[in-house]
Amino acid sequence: MLIVLFTPETWGMVDPEGGNTLESWLVVISILFPIICSLLFLLLRNPVIRNSLVIAASVILILTSLGFTYFFGQKSVDLHNLFGIDLNDIVTVLDFALLAYIIYVGARLKSWLIAILALCQLVPLAYFELTYREALHRSGALFHLDGLSIIMVLIISIIGSLIAVFSIGYMKRHEDHLKLKKSRQPVFFFVIFLFLGAMNGLVLADNLLWLFFFWEVTTLCSFLLIAHDKTEESIKNAKRALWINLLGGVGFLIGIMLIFGKTGGVLISSLLEGTAVPAELILLPVAFLCFAAFTKSAQLPFQSWLLGAMVAPTPVSALLHSSTMVKAGVYLVVRFSPVLAGTQLGFMVALAGAFTFAVTSAIAISQSNAK
Repeated sequence: MLIVLFTPETWGMVDPEGGNTLESWLVVISILFPIICSLLFLLLRNPVIRNSLVIAASVILILTSLGFTYFFGQKSVDLHNLFGIDLNDIVTVLDFALLAYIIYVGARLKSWLIAILALCQLVPLAYFELTYREALHRSGALFHLDGLSIIMVLIISIIGSLIAVFSIGYMKRHEDHLKLKKSRQPVFFFVIFLFLGAMNGLVLADNLLWLFFFWEVTTLCSFLLIAHDKTEESIKNAKRALWINLLGGVGFLIGIMLIFGKTGGVLISSLLEGTAVPAELILLPVAFLCFAAFTKSAQLPFQSWLLGAMVAPTPVSALLHSSTMVKAGVYLVVRFSPVLAGTQLGFMVALAGAFTFAVTSAIAISQSNAK
């Protein structure tokens, strides 16, 4: 079953000149494998089996990421379908389900700000996807390999996997300290590996709608992990992290819709190659993407959610809020740096980042908490 699921033929992934490609295998494994493992963690209640799977999955992820280092230059990886179903349709449905779940979370927590921000994404996304479905699905390869994406996959898969292995011992001691009668580790490792698959998808995606989907998955994972201990403080800080990142998600979606309106496409590679429209015409949409990057990377004035996120267990702080998730915003800005280069917008983004770095570094000197 798993062998069939991981074959490029199943995903419709083939080399344009015929035959399977190693890149296709690597992309599928780096994204789909941790997601499948995350679902298994929900079912596994035996700690020995679960811990063994964490180690085995981490080793496979690390080896897969190292496989990407064989590629140099740029390479597009196309996708067509999964079991005869258009993958764009699958992601669209999952996007709607994700946003609907976040609306439910907002209602359950009586946070109407969360529900409204999720609704502000769901309604325009539904209109956009349904109105321009054919044009959006005509886009070319959904994934793109280059030096930046490969470096990010190495960071995510190697550091993330090592943190996951470290979590095995840490979470046992953490739960012993909390005196929990029922372990929450199945859910914890479910979210951790779901996050790793989503982050790999985020940095490999060439289609902005796919990138947006993985972007919002990491937002939800962050919320779930910050609230993991279910204390009043952790839930309060998780809610703040969720609404700030959802605010960025609204900006991200506006940016995508504006880019499509000006170029008729949503492929990042086409935008950066200058084959769509002159760079100056998409500065406004890119500004909205930079706004989303600021919220995700906790740049001033959105830094408060990251400080509150430190109530989460240490592996969460190390994985999401130090080494990987906050780097998603940095990645997005660097990805669009050819458009930003030499512009007033680029200067403002660089200045804001430098100011955030300098001020927070100065503040950190006086802190005694290692986090």
